[in-house]
Amino acid sequence: MAQTPDNSPAYAAPGPAPRSAGLKWFLVITFGLIVVIGVLIASFYLNDNSHPGVKVIRMEGALSTGDFSDASGVGSEYVGDQLREAADDPMVEAIVIRVDSPGGTPAAAEEIISDMEYAKTKKPVVVSMGDMATSAAYYVSAHADRIYASPDTFTGAVGVIWTFSDISSWMKQEGYNVTVVKSGDKKDMGSSSRPMSTGEREYAQQIVNESFERFITDVTTQRMIARSDIDDGRVITGDDALKINLIDKLGNLNDAIAGAKELAEQRRK
Repeated sequence: MAQTPDNSPAYAAPGPAPRSAGLKWFLVITFGLIVVIGVLIASFYLNDNSHPGVKVIRMEGALSTGDFSDASGVGSEYVGDQLREAADDPMVEAIVIRVDSPGGTPAAAEEIISDMEYAKTKKPVVVSMGDMATSAAYYVSAHADRIYASPDTFTGAVGVIWTFSDISSWMKQEGYNVTVVKSGDKKDMGSSSRPMSTGEREYAQQIVNESFERFITDVTTQRMIARSDIDDGRVITGDDALKINLIDKLGNLNDAIAGAKELAEQRRK
């Protein structure tokens, strides 16, 4: 309100509304949208740096449980977390697992398979075998929607092995003596300071047989493979693996990526 020259009150004409606050919020919202769109586009085109829409997960070295990936091998939690992350990523349309592993523990394979099955409910999962994908590494691979390998890739070796060492003769020769106090007759089973007893050997064989039965039953169910073609535990080359349905196609990583995109396209139809 303003005043007249005689100091009597009067209504002043309204001035222009302030625009700075509205412009500020407009610019903030616009900038935020640009950043979000930019991140989404970068995620799509830079996923795995070179394969837009396809996430390549590397499973290399011996498999064991744990959250790690180093020169000694890779952990089931590490691989599983990557599988679930890719499965839940809307910018990933397919997953390729690059396998180069001699195998590992059955428990590690079973943990990875669980996360792999979760990923398969959301998008295709394809395996690309490198130099080797044997034993537990094949156990995992058998659950893929499609498997690629090179003609000379080593795969198969479907089986379970448990190795015990006995250096008791050397210890006796060198004068070493070990005294064991235990709560049960099998508590020190597998000790290298003495031979295994007959009962221990039978028990170890029972564990191996049970683990092998789970392994081969799962593989022959997933891949429709004749048990007699793989139950001897031998290593099989990619070329021969194709003939008995251990793998689906001969090809390298790029072929597997192209195949994964093809499967993703089929899902969209």
